[in-house]
Amino acid sequence: MDVIYRPIGVIHSPFHDLAGMPIQPASESSGPGTVEVYAEFAPGLKDLEGFSHLLLITHLHAVKEARLRVTPFLDDEPHGVFATRAPTRPNPIGLSVVRLAGVRGNCLDVDGLDLLDGTPLLDIKPYVPEFDQPVEVRIGWLEAARGRARSTKSDRRFS
Repeated sequence: MDVIYRPIGVIHSPFHDLAGMPIQPASESSGPGTVEVYAEFAPGLKDLEGFSHLLLITHLHAVKEARLRVTPFLDDEPHGVFATRAPTRPNPIGLSVVRLAGVRGNCLDVDGLDLLDGTPLLDIKPYVPEFDQPVEVRIGWLEAARGRARSTKSDRRFS
């Protein structure tokens, strides 16, 4: 079965190269940007301005290959890709939580962006803590990696 999506918009960000861009939206190196929603989908933005944060679902268009084992930015050991947030996935779908700074027609001003300029936007969902923030969580291998100093910027390992 083929699953085909078409973009509803595009991300405009200050990041034009994979090397040096933030590895997560919560990173101190993340930045402001604009989410441009194509005009035909703009009516779907009604009432979005009341939310402080959004989930952006994107197609990671710069991914050239899928890898099932990867060494993520926050560790030195290889892990299965599904135990990481590495972009080199069988379906290169991105998920970013960003702060909504404003709505201007069909454009959303956002902060905390970690996406490459020109990234195709597949969907937007409002962030709702009661739905999206479980109380009891385990974070697997990341628990051991938490105390280690790591860069919050991308290198070329997933280019």
